[in-house]
Amino acid sequence: MDMDMAIAAMSVDMSMAKAQQDLGISVLKMAMSAETSSVEEALAVVESLDPNLGNNLDITA
Repeated sequence: MDMDMAIAAMSVDMSMAKAQQDLGISVLKMAMSAETSSVEEALAVVESLDPNLGNNLDITA
């Protein structure tokens, strides 16, 4: 009977570990998606800037 309890406990532990791993992967995917959208927004801002801005520097005083 003790062996059956041990197998059941191990099964529950493995199931909980899998659920925690799945949750971690889901959170990581959400973070990666948020990061990707942030980078895309930053690139859109950079692309909208004047391409000639900063090309010339007037150093006469």
